[in-house]
Amino acid sequence: MSALGRLAVGLASEIVAVRKASDDVSTTDVVAAAMLGFVSEPGDGVMGGLVSVLGVGRVADAVRSDVTVGDLHAEATEAGSTLEAREIDAGLGRWRPRLDDAAFGRAFAQAARIGARLVVPGDDDWPDGMRGLDAHAPLALWVRGRVGALAQGRSIALVGARAATNYGVHVTAESAAGLVDRGITIVSGGAYGIDGTAHRAALASGGDTIAFLAGGVDRFYPAGHESLLTRVAETGAVASELACGAAPTRWRFLQRNRLIAAASDATVVLEAGMRSGSLNTAGHASALGRPLGAVPGPVTSPASAGCHRLLREYDAVCVTDAAQMAELVPERTVANAGGGLVDDGAVLGRGSGLLDALSGDEGRVFDALGPQRARTVGELVERSGTTVPVVLGALGALEAVGLAAARADGWVRRRPS
Repeated sequence: MSALGRLAVGLASEIVAVRKASDDVSTTDVVAAAMLGFVSEPGDGVMGGLVSVLGVGRVADAVRSDVTVGDLHAEATEAGSTLEAREIDAGLGRWRPRLDDAAFGRAFAQAARIGARLVVPGDDDWPDGMRGLDAHAPLALWVRGRVGALAQGRSIALVGARAATNYGVHVTAESAAGLVDRGITIVSGGAYGIDGTAHRAALASGGDTIAFLAGGVDRFYPAGHESLLTRVAETGAVASELACGAAPTRWRFLQRNRLIAAASDATVVLEAGMRSGSLNTAGHASALGRPLGAVPGPVTSPASAGCHRLLREYDAVCVTDAAQMAELVPERTVANAGGGLVDDGAVLGRGSGLLDALSGDEGRVFDALGPQRARTVGELVERSGTTVPVVLGALGALEAVGLAAARADGWVRRRPS
C-alpha cells in the first residue's frame, strides 16, 4: 500500500464524518486533494498545473516521495504540461517541508468535530464556476453549513469597503434584500462593512448567503462576526480552501477574493476606496469574464473613488439598485431531464411570472432541484435547509404549475409547458 493509501486508512473515520454518502470520488483522491491543499498556498499555479495533467493522486505521491525534479518534469511534460523544471523544483521546495501527517490528521479531526464537510472537484456540490480559475482553482473546499448552497441557483457577489459609510451600508442592505427577493444567493467575504451588511440583509430577508474565509472554517474571522457567520452557516454556507487550523494572512485574503468572484455569476462593488481590497475581487471577476457592476457615489467621497475607477477603467456597469444588479446575472443553458438543452431563464420562470409567484419555501425547494439528476426528498431537505413536510408541500405546488416532476428515483426540475 502506498504512503497516501496508508494515510487514507488512518483517517477513515474522519473522512466518513466530513464527506456526504452520495459523494463518489475515491477516498484516496479525496485525501490527496486535501493534502495538496494543506501543503500549498491558495492559488499556487505550479501545483494546479501539475494536478491538471497528472491528477491529484500522482502529484500527492510525488510530493510525499523522493522522486527527482527531472523525472517529475519529464512525466508532466509528456502529459502535456508547459511548466519548466525550475518551477517544479521551487514548488517541491515549498511543499515538502510542510508535510506533517500529524497536523494534517488534526485538521481532519477538527473538521469532523465542528461538523464541516469536505468538497472536491467531481462532487455534485462542487461549484462549477471554480473551473474558470484553471490552474489556480482550489483543490478542495471545507464547508460549514449547507454544502448544496455552493452549487445551487443564481448568485451575485456583493463586496466593498470595510470602512463603509452610512450611504454604502444603506445601498448594500437594500440591494441584498432586493436580490434575495429575486431568488439570488448573496456571496461575500464575511468582513466588516459592506460584506457583513450584505450577509445580514440576506439573512433578514430569509435568503441564502455564502461567506468565503481566508482561514480555516473552525475559527471564524473576524472574531467580531462570530455570531453573524454562525447564522450564515445555519442557513447557507461558510467555506474556505484552507484546512481547519489555518490562520488568515494578507496573501490568503487576496487569494480568497478569487473564490468569491469565481463562485458568483456576477460581482458588484458597492463602495470602495482607491486602495480597497474589493478592487482585487473585481479584478478577478473581470479576468474570469464575469459581469462586473459598480455603484456610483458622491464624486467628493473617497469611499467611492474605487467604484468610480471601475466605471472609468474596467468597463464596469453602473448599477444603482437590485433590479439593475439582477440584470447582470447571465442567462445560462442547462440540460433538462430529457437530455435536451433549455434556456435557464425559462427553467427559472423568468418572464413567465412563475418564479415571482412562488412562496419562500417553494423557491428554496425549486432552487434545490436539479435539471438533470433526480434528487430524493432527503437530499432536497438538506439542500433547501427546510423540513420533510415543507419539501413535500412545495413539491406538490411546483408539480402543479409544471416546475417539478416526479421520477422513480426522485424529483427533477422541469421547464413549464
